[in-house]
Amino acid sequence: MEKGYETAVGGDNSSRFSHMGSSDGGQQPCVWSSPQGGCKIDIRKQIFCNRSLNMKSILAVGFDMDYTLAQYKPETFESLAYDGTIRKLVYDLGYPRELLDWSFDWTYMVRGLVLDKKRGNILKMDRHKYVKVAYHGFKELSKEDKVGTYGNTLIRDSFDEPDYALIDTLFSLAEAYLFAQLVDFKDKNLEKIPKGADYSVMYKDVRAAVDLCHRDGTLKQMVAKDPKRYINEDTTIVPMLKMLRDSGRATFLVTNSLWDYTNIVMNFLCGSRTLDGGRKCNFDWLQYFDVVITGSAKPSFFHEGNRANLFEVDHESGMLLNTDNGSPMAQVGSSSPRLSLKGVKACRVFQGGSVGHLHKLLSIESSSQVLYVGDHIYGDILRSKKVLGWRTMLVVPELEREVELLWELRDTRKQLRKLRNERDLIEDKIHHLKWSLKFEDTSADEKQKLSSEYNALESERDRVRITHQDAQRECHKMFHKIWGQLMKTGYQNSRFAHQVERFACLYTSQVSNLSLYSPDKYYRPSEDYMPHEFDIIPL
Repeated sequence: MEKGYETAVGGDNSSRFSHMGSSDGGQQPCVWSSPQGGCKIDIRKQIFCNRSLNMKSILAVGFDMDYTLAQYKPETFESLAYDGTIRKLVYDLGYPRELLDWSFDWTYMVRGLVLDKKRGNILKMDRHKYVKVAYHGFKELSKEDKVGTYGNTLIRDSFDEPDYALIDTLFSLAEAYLFAQLVDFKDKNLEKIPKGADYSVMYKDVRAAVDLCHRDGTLKQMVAKDPKRYINEDTTIVPMLKMLRDSGRATFLVTNSLWDYTNIVMNFLCGSRTLDGGRKCNFDWLQYFDVVITGSAKPSFFHEGNRANLFEVDHESGMLLNTDNGSPMAQVGSSSPRLSLKGVKACRVFQGGSVGHLHKLLSIESSSQVLYVGDHIYGDILRSKKVLGWRTMLVVPELEREVELLWELRDTRKQLRKLRNERDLIEDKIHHLKWSLKFEDTSADEKQKLSSEYNALESERDRVRITHQDAQRECHKMFHKIWGQLMKTGYQNSRFAHQVERFACLYTSQVSNLSLYSPDKYYRPSEDYMPHEFDIIPL
């Protein structure tokens, strides 16, 4: 896969990506508001539009933190999560110690997969929920097994909870990989698995182990000690936030992380440096936001009926103070209800609450005046879009590599389309000849001639079919050796792509790509085409 990737993105065409949207020879994209701004944007950094969005109508722009503003390094952070989960399984849930010797391939799983908890299968399906790729653990299911399990039912399966688990976040990749390892391990070592642990119980145990890692703070303590090891630096986040605020918009942060961890991560992303290049941990980053809500418990935060209490956070101590729906309240023994914000007067920090509190704090009158940027289809995008009507932008880091490969493989994909059309044409001729041989009154010589032509066409069909399938398989592997293109399953949009199209007004590879566009830009989608239009309207 790595060799294929290097081949696909190398050569003369690679320079096409290195300079577009850059002001310093490809090292850093130039911010739109800078003197060098407004240049052509690298395709990997572009923002793609599903539904028209006029930024002039947006009064507030909000962000998730984890995997949105803070992009974690999968090779270190996901491995940390995997190792922590393994230890919980062994020491807390009674799994054999040999699991401690297992290793994690962070490139193996992708978003958009579905885990069949009962059968121990990992599935990739298209937008119609037809299973196209299926593995039992790490063993690929044959076409017959796949169709027999998922294609021969009177009632279509919904592929939803509780029997299935959706892998829609980058953080879920480690648990999906561990589930596949446990499936293989159980099949080969049934006596070593805890008694009564079928595939669904094993998945439940993996989830419990992940939750234990979160609850005891194992993961976040490690990140807090060395953020640079686990989080990508992005020097365009601060200019992006400044530009949005200078344009007159409010900015807010809504994260499930608590204040202590949020402050460390945001200092790393936005904080000032000391003279020796080190980082100071302070509250200066709050100047880039109007409201920060920690411990939000998304997705329940987005429900209008949520009655969670909203507490104000004291920056210095982390103490939670009661509020009256966001309004300061005098604490016992104090005559003043207000916190001392030590110079950061514009931003207030809270914990808990609901979207109703947020709208009040920002003086939002209509939910369509809010643009929210997140990475989680369910936790960030679906709920905020479907329940509230917020405008949404989904961050898809995998998109950067995907669009690059799409560009490099554009001639290959054209050739695949030609081969597919050629197969259709040959099959149509075969069907017509077969009909003629069966029903038309022809002489023996004519039948012999038609039979010879029929046999030749069948041989040609088989040749083209094999050529087409081999080429398609190789193209598929260029994106991922197992699961192929993120946004496609065969010729159909994948389930993940379907969700992106349904719930994300905009989508892009990095949150800071917003800095490359005017804060007043009118985002317009490309025209939709139905199959009957493709051969009529020139593309």
